[in-house]
Amino acid sequence: MNRRTAITRAAALLGGAFSAPTLLAMKRWEDRVLPESFTTEFILTENQKLIVAEVAEMIIPVTTTPGANDVGVPAFIVMMLQDCYKTPEHKSFVEGLNKLEKKQFLSLNAEQKTTVLKQVETDSAEEMKAYQVQQTKMGDNEDREQMAAQAKGLPYWRLMKELTMLGYFTSEEGIKSSFEYVPIPGKLEMIKMKPNQKSFAY
Repeated sequence: MNRRTAITRAAALLGGAFSAPTLLAMKRWEDRVLPESFTTEFILTENQKLIVAEVAEMIIPVTTTPGANDVGVPAFIVMMLQDCYKTPEHKSFVEGLNKLEKKQFLSLNAEQKTTVLKQVETDSAEEMKAYQVQQTKMGDNEDREQMAAQAKGLPYWRLMKELTMLGYFTSEEGIKSSFEYVPIPGKLEMIKMKPNQKSFAY
């Protein structure tokens, strides 16, 4: 199964609970929309890339299965943002990273990092409320394009979590860690699942 096919299946496996910007980004990747068609560059500093990697690993750490960094999630996140998202999401993602930089996130110990990210998640709930209001107003406004250019995108934390999950569960190692991956399925039949048996992914 190639990664492009896996994206569609991962959306179903994760309950289809991706945001509209992420679904659009997935479609742009599927349609192979060239990044040159976007209006602004999205560039992260090396320090920001380290923060992305650290946060991704905290979302999906190494246990008995590979962690986010083991399966290349940080590079996937940067690639998706560069190639498939537009200016509002670029701005909100960098803004979120800037806030973590100001807190000297990489210098904190594990407990302090967890505390900071819990607060980011709490704040994100309020940001999502404002984001939903913004989207509603844009839909009713004649100057929709102008508003879209200035609009704040999906909050950093929502983007970070969605892309971490998407990157992980569209990698071969990631999907094998949670599902019984069968590249060439046999006949379709009803079976009784054993205790702790993984679901199947084809």
